[in-house]
Amino acid sequence: MEDLARALDPISEGFGGTLYQPADAGFDAARAVWNAMIDRRPALIARCKGVDDVIAAVKLAVDQNLPIAIRGGGHNVAGHAVCDDGVMIDLSLMRAVTVDAEARMAIVEGGALWSDVDKATQAHGLATPGGLISETGVAGLTLSGGIGWLRARHGLSIDNLIAADVVTADGVLIRASADQNPDLLWALKGGGGNFGVVVRFEFALHPIGPEVMFAAPIYALDDGPGPIRAWRAFLDVHGDHVGSLCEFSTAGGEDFPEEYWGKRVYTLACVYNGNAAEGEALLQPLRELGAMVADFSGRMDYCDVQQLFDALMPSGTFRSYWKSRYLTKLSDEMIDLAVKNAIDAPSDNTLSSLWNFGGATAQVPTGATAFGDRSMGWMYSLDGVWSDPADDAANIAWARVGWTASEPFGHHGRVYLNFPGHGEDGDAPTRASFGSNYQRLAKIKAKYDPANRFRFNQNIAPEV
Repeated sequence: MEDLARALDPISEGFGGTLYQPADAGFDAARAVWNAMIDRRPALIARCKGVDDVIAAVKLAVDQNLPIAIRGGGHNVAGHAVCDDGVMIDLSLMRAVTVDAEARMAIVEGGALWSDVDKATQAHGLATPGGLISETGVAGLTLSGGIGWLRARHGLSIDNLIAADVVTADGVLIRASADQNPDLLWALKGGGGNFGVVVRFEFALHPIGPEVMFAAPIYALDDGPGPIRAWRAFLDVHGDHVGSLCEFSTAGGEDFPEEYWGKRVYTLACVYNGNAAEGEALLQPLRELGAMVADFSGRMDYCDVQQLFDALMPSGTFRSYWKSRYLTKLSDEMIDLAVKNAIDAPSDNTLSSLWNFGGATAQVPTGATAFGDRSMGWMYSLDGVWSDPADDAANIAWARVGWTASEPFGHHGRVYLNFPGHGEDGDAPTRASFGSNYQRLAKIKAKYDPANRFRFNQNIAPEV
């Protein structure tokens, strides 16, 4: 890497952030990401303070013919934020959020977390759809779709993306909007980090909160799946107003009655996408489906709802392997399979979930965004989470066996590309997930990144 060391001299003096090489103090901390399984060593980490730093880092990587990884929040389960022997462009110092309350728009830097966005927007009684973990990076979640609590009324994160500023593979800052480079904006709406470094997002905002209704009745798995079937029927009627998931987990800690500690449970977690009082009345039947283990339902601040799941996924603590599959419908057989997989989970920290779709998410035409077909009714995710490296094989096998078993219930082989495993399945899930949009994406990739510099993602190879 002597050539790299020499190449750093011209940019070091004007670099506003910090450049880390493997021998530098702070290098190991800088390369760490959320999933403790990921252990990669870049040749250089460029922790950028502004757009000029990003441009310099991209140009350096291209000049040295080095691969580029982009770190937004570092929360991707496959660890795409960091690469071996390449340049890791770290945006973690670029977290500013500016709100134009009159225009109902937020301008968000590329390294921001959803907690940054929620705090800034809720100060004005506004929000845009984010994820379920507030420490997730805005960039990674958004660029592959962005499924969160507000999806019933306001769609996915990408459905609220107005414009973006992007540093392309030739080190040029360009704008993607309805008027400038609209093909790039279309590609960013679900096409992942394939097209450049997004240094700024512009999102539409909606009146939300500060108080929302969150329902979280918890039922024992031993008591059977009856409440899940009732929840499914409830969402068939009310899914246009409720973002929800049935989450399988293991009870433990002082929040649960001691007799349930260590036992499998499931939570029918729902956020009503509207007035909190109206939502409290509407969601009440979900709290009356049988004997509950616990009930964490109530009206609460939107920011608090956004952080409820953070404690389950602390950064750098657990080893993780997640798989997902869109489902055409949620049949009794699929519910039974999800129950069986939850019982068989080898780790008490592991989660698995059934997610509903509908409402605003389902109303977007296939060709309107790179994300593609919205006709899937549900999603199933298997979130393997454990601590001991000796348990890697067992936990990964559990997720893969469950994922494979769910294939007959799948929606054209499509998956949520933010829950991709570790990318070991090649490009088949990516091609299937984009469907008829894939060829258009490959052509846009060839236009903006013909050498595939940005390939640490669910990669789309450039095709003319």
